Amino acid sequence: MDRQPQPFSDAASPDTYKWVALSNTTLGMLAATINSSILLISLPAVFRGIGLRALDPGNINYLLWAIIGYMIATAVLVVSFGRLGDQHGRARMYSLGFAIFTVSALALGLLPGQRDFAATYLIVVRVIQGIGGALIMANSTAILTDAFPPRERGFALGINVVAAIGGQFLGLVIGGLLADTDWRLVFWVNVPVGLIGTIWAYLKLRDGPRSTLRHRIDWAGNITFGLGLVFILSAITYGIQPYGHQVMAWTSPKVLTLFALGFLSLGVFLLVERVVDRPMLDFRLLRIAPLAYGNIANLSSSIGRGGLQFMLIIWLQGIWLPLHGYSFENTPLWSAIFMLPLTIGFLLAGPLSGYFSDRLGGLRFALGGMGLGAASFIALMLLPADFCYPVFAVLLFANGLGSGLFAAPNMTQIMNSVPAHERGQASGLRATTTNVGTVMSIGVFFSLMLAGLASSLPRSMESGLIAQHVPPAVAHQVAMTPPVSSLFAAFLGYNPMGQLIPPQVLHALPPASVATLTGKAFFPGLMSGPFKHGLAFAFSVSALLYLLAALASWRGGMRRPAEAEPAARAPEARTAEPGGEPARCRG
Repeated sequence: MDRQPQPFSDAASPDTYKWVALSNTTLGMLAATINSSILLISLPAVFRGIGLRALDPGNINYLLWAIIGYMIATAVLVVSFGRLGDQHGRARMYSLGFAIFTVSALALGLLPGQRDFAATYLIVVRVIQGIGGALIMANSTAILTDAFPPRERGFALGINVVAAIGGQFLGLVIGGLLADTDWRLVFWVNVPVGLIGTIWAYLKLRDGPRSTLRHRIDWAGNITFGLGLVFILSAITYGIQPYGHQVMAWTSPKVLTLFALGFLSLGVFLLVERVVDRPMLDFRLLRIAPLAYGNIANLSSSIGRGGLQFMLIIWLQGIWLPLHGYSFENTPLWSAIFMLPLTIGFLLAGPLSGYFSDRLGGLRFALGGMGLGAASFIALMLLPADFCYPVFAVLLFANGLGSGLFAAPNMTQIMNSVPAHERGQASGLRATTTNVGTVMSIGVFFSLMLAGLASSLPRSMESGLIAQHVPPAVAHQVAMTPPVSSLFAAFLGYNPMGQLIPPQVLHALPPASVATLTGKAFFPGLMSGPFKHGLAFAFSVSALLYLLAALASWRGGMRRPAEAEPAARAPEARTAEPGGEPARCRG
């Protein structure tokens, strides 16, 4: 039954309802974003549970798609689902998303079978769960913007964005803790949260302003946009895998074809959206400078932040923790714990920047946050591979603080710039840039790291193996293994020497050599030099991306909500034209 927007009763006054909306959407965003990162830490336990060797060459596809399938689904669908929320009711679409998310979590908790079947089942259901996550992400911000008056939106959206981005880091900790007990708990944890959130949202949330245009699904726009993103993000996924004798597959026919199909689909999408009566994405909205530049800033910061997450996991799990005596089996949990300063900095800064930007304007917080984040990237780049942890923790805290200072003003800028009936579309567009940025960061930063490893790791590995009495022919063969295997070993917290060296060769070596090769120091020692070489490239790019986000924020001209609100209302005031049919926003 369609719930029409209704006036607030005494039991649900605007002042009461806004806190209901904030608490429920915060829960929804936490659930959706924790789920996007929870597998990053727990994948080794999940793969062991289903009997799959993560580092076998044929299984790298399973590993990558298990991580990014959920992200791609949300990235592709959020704009369409934001438009559906504008047409059919944001609370209704949000509640449906929570229900799909919960049923998928239940299906994952019951994951059947072993090996290839189980891995395929995991990927497919994660993609379905991403559909639910996309409905949540696309509509939660618009629900909050409807519920809160302009002078309080920064604080409310600050809480929401803290839940959205903070959830990505909390997922690492939760995944490590649960996988250490039972890998199925990684999926079961979402079931009670989802049940509570679904029932609560359906009973309590109400729809705000809707577009009065008669709904007609833009099938051509949805299909071409979705295919374009799927092709391009798939090309990025396959591009970082080896191809023949090449370290990466960026020039392979498969990757080039996927890129060509992706850009062709997006080109057709641009043409379609200019001629259809009810476009999925009204490009006239992009004439609004705060919306356009705000999304550019969000995309840049998302790519840089995503790269940080992956690089820190590799650094801690593959190098620093083993060198400090932690067993490879325990490094996923402890890497999440040692990254907590990053999460704490973000959780502290997000609500505070939202609160003060309501009163002082958001531009100074966005610029200062991205500047602080860029400086922290440069400082992290200068640390040795075997760093002093207190210094590392301070730099992580500073980076989280910078990201938190930026996030709430950026979201407020975007949401305050559009008329009320287009908020779902604006929310979906922002969620798209966030999720696309995260997936793009995998391709960008893994490529930079693989380039750094390929330049020096094979030579270091071959000489190190020969020093441990491995026959030169075998040492050369192992050293020629694609660097992506070593990179994913570090990412997953594995010592790959036991898998890369043939068992008959390993067992014939002196016991002291076997203990060294399979111990805690040999592989991290090999990785540390080449890793630092690649890290310098990666964090330099991150710093530049943060500075680009600062520039885009400045160009967007963030203003205090009291000043921005009339601009946001202006297009809405023009929506009634002669003949009674509203016109789309002209920006």
